[in-house]
Amino acid sequence: MHNQGQDKYQQAFADMEPLPSTDGSFLGSCLQSQQQREHMRAKVLAELSQLNLRLKSAKTKVTIRESNGSLQLRATLPIKPGDKDTKGTGRKQYNISLNIPANLDGLRTAEEEAYELGKLIARKTFTWNDKYLGHEAIKKDLPTIGELLDKFEQEYFKTHKRTTKSEHTFFYYYSRAKRFTNPKDLATADNLISALEKIDKEWARYNAVRAISAFCMTFKIEIDLSSYSKMPDKNSRKIPSDEEIIAGIIKFEDYLNNRGRQVNQNVKDSWQLWRWTYGMLAVFGLRPRELFIHPDIDWWLSQENLDLTWKVHKDCKTGERQALPLHKQWIEEFDLRNQKYLEMLADTISKKDKNNHAEITALTQRVSWWFRKIGLDFKPYDLRHAWAIRAHILGIPIKAAADNLGHSVQVHTQTYQRWFSLDMRKLAINQALSKRSEVEEIKEENARLRVENERLKMEVEKLKMELVYRGI
Repeated sequence: MHNQGQDKYQQAFADMEPLPSTDGSFLGSCLQSQQQREHMRAKVLAELSQLNLRLKSAKTKVTIRESNGSLQLRATLPIKPGDKDTKGTGRKQYNISLNIPANLDGLRTAEEEAYELGKLIARKTFTWNDKYLGHEAIKKDLPTIGELLDKFEQEYFKTHKRTTKSEHTFFYYYSRAKRFTNPKDLATADNLISALEKIDKEWARYNAVRAISAFCMTFKIEIDLSSYSKMPDKNSRKIPSDEEIIAGIIKFEDYLNNRGRQVNQNVKDSWQLWRWTYGMLAVFGLRPRELFIHPDIDWWLSQENLDLTWKVHKDCKTGERQALPLHKQWIEEFDLRNQKYLEMLADTISKKDKNNHAEITALTQRVSWWFRKIGLDFKPYDLRHAWAIRAHILGIPIKAAADNLGHSVQVHTQTYQRWFSLDMRKLAINQALSKRSEVEEIKEENARLRVENERLKMEVEKLKMELVYRGI
């Protein structure tokens, strides 16, 4: 992955801390991207102001302006061929577009062009050629999708700060744009839309739209994807019950007992790490990568961690948070604070570049692979959905549950509660009725106790009267 060290774009982001999103949705990612684009544009405009001051000090009769993401040279020049000399001066102010992007590299190119044009004006040798008429840009062949994909990373991070999170986001965009397009096609809106229309599966198309949208925004390709951007209504999910989650833990033990004898000794105990991962996902409703990106193992094992929280690192999708467990007893039952498993985790991630999105993604894919290997009929993310639904059933306020999962209330309600199956609804209703019955029983018991209390009071008063009567 790219070396950030001397990258001037990343240096421009040094004074900006991307706001952690509480929304893991596409909208939340877009808002973060917008914040970073605005930050970079402010940097470019500030540098542009300094550039124009340098041009003025050098008495260059050219200035540079930004318009719609491009830089233009502005100067008073002889009347352009075909233009009208309305003032009769033989000269007019023009904005010359040389197809220079409004970024830090573009500023350097624009400054060079401004000095060159300034010399032509000073020597009175300027003529309207193809370059200044804009014909050169027209004559250039359109790039292919493959050619732009080769430049995608470099251009994308001219407007985004490099973090573990943004690396992952870019990898998401790049991999899907590459998978669903033909690299030999010209990079036109029609070709990109044609590629989308060939995708049969709704969710695959929806994900491809997100990627192609980012691709087009990076390379300023005008495209209308509004008719393809609606999230599909349904997706099949298997939300496990508590009983099925507990049974899943046992399946790891079954794997150990039933596997063959020909086992690589170097990895013979690796199943224990993935069993631990399974348990943590079930207890905390975490995203799988939140276990692998800079895990605070010392805190998890600390005696000071009285609430048994898992610290999610700030480089994760929606920033840092402390996740609380829903079923605390599972932590002990699943042996999740066993130091051996945490040492296995530390050893596994020490062999990875924790800032490399591809290596972190490989670990999360490994989790999914183990789910399939031991025969589970649900996926890692289904444990997260199960956590959300279980929290709802237990009566935990939506805001508290959403914060614990690291997303907005809107995402919590729209995304998670849609998987509230008939069985889950029955369970919720039965539990609510059960709680109601318990309340009624308590009320009845309180009423009986009040009656009994009054009866005993009367008995005491009666005894007192008898004692007085007898003169005792």
